[in-house]
Amino acid sequence: MSEKKKFNIEYEIKSSPRILYGFLSEPNGLTQWFADDVSVRDQVYTFTWDGEQQKAKLLATKENKLVRFKWVDDEPQCYFEMEILQDELTNDVALSITDFATEEAIAERKLIWDNQIEYLISVLGA
Repeated sequence: MSEKKKFNIEYEIKSSPRILYGFLSEPNGLTQWFADDVSVRDQVYTFTWDGEQQKAKLLATKENKLVRFKWVDDEPQCYFEMEILQDELTNDVALSITDFATEEAIAERKLIWDNQIEYLISVLGA
């Protein structure tokens, strides 16, 4: 099995960090763009897509700034993180995604993120 590699993508998002953070950290926010259904108990989020469930543990959170999750069945070093970046001069907001995938799967994973973030942007009306 080939080892997963870390990759990063950035998206410009016209939203305030505070509003955006709700969509990254709250189950009802995540349900609007990331998964069909999201529930949380004891820092473990259960994401549902097409009836299939996947669980992720919330590893870190910084209000209006960052959320980091780890899929419970994934390799120890792997996680996925959504970080809100704000330019100090222009106040432009970007969303930085860090994720892990095998070399062969990175392009596909990026495409999935592209689609999800496009959906998030439309939900935000940004």
